[in-house]
Amino acid sequence: MSFTYFIADLHLSADRPDITECLMRFLKEDAINADALYVLGDLFEVWIGDDNVTPFNTAIASAFKEVSQHCPIYFIHGNRDFAIREKWLSKAGMTLLNEQEVIDLYGTPTLLTHGDELCTRDVAYQKFRKKSRGWWWPRLMLALPLWYRQRVADNGRAESKEKQQNLKPEIMDVTPEEVVKVMEKWGVQRMIHGHTHRPNIHSLKANGKSATRIVLGDWYDQGSVLRVTADEVLLEKHNFN
Repeated sequence: MSFTYFIADLHLSADRPDITECLMRFLKEDAINADALYVLGDLFEVWIGDDNVTPFNTAIASAFKEVSQHCPIYFIHGNRDFAIREKWLSKAGMTLLNEQEVIDLYGTPTLLTHGDELCTRDVAYQKFRKKSRGWWWPRLMLALPLWYRQRVADNGRAESKEKQQNLKPEIMDVTPEEVVKVMEKWGVQRMIHGHTHRPNIHSLKANGKSATRIVLGDWYDQGSVLRVTADEVLLEKHNFN
């Protein structure tokens, strides 16, 4: 049976070997047999540049590269790894997609995105997102020494955690009106995204018809995978050993 996998929000880091081990099993035992694998952002907890070559980053790239010999792998930037560039993606055998990409998924046009742009009620984050995705800020940051970029990333993560403790849950979730707006912009009835760490399949109305929004889960406590066939959409959990 033909099937396609979608994952997001793994937040890989060297200090979480349980997540890495789960990913490696998934790649070797499951993803290798798929028609395609889509990684919808936040693959890493933080990414400070392709020039930050480490044994950990290299091992992750090699694992994906092996799978890419058997099925295509596609990548969309997330809010934690928007600095990933073609150098690392090439090592990983991944093809970079646009931040919003419509694919033909077994006959159903489906919009793919990381999903952070849908959380419009978080005004402060949206201002940062606009800056960080601009032309000048990424170039400036990537021109700085690695040690300084690491410090900026560490400070940013600490500030983000503190901020999230004070935000209302609805602010950190997608804005329903924005979801409909984006789906109607692309003329689709199905969207798949991550970012919110709230795996679920939602029914809504868009373009005057029934529509579906599928949210991918994070990998903090287990591997969260979406498996799609021509007839079925299934959110799966892969346990840590």
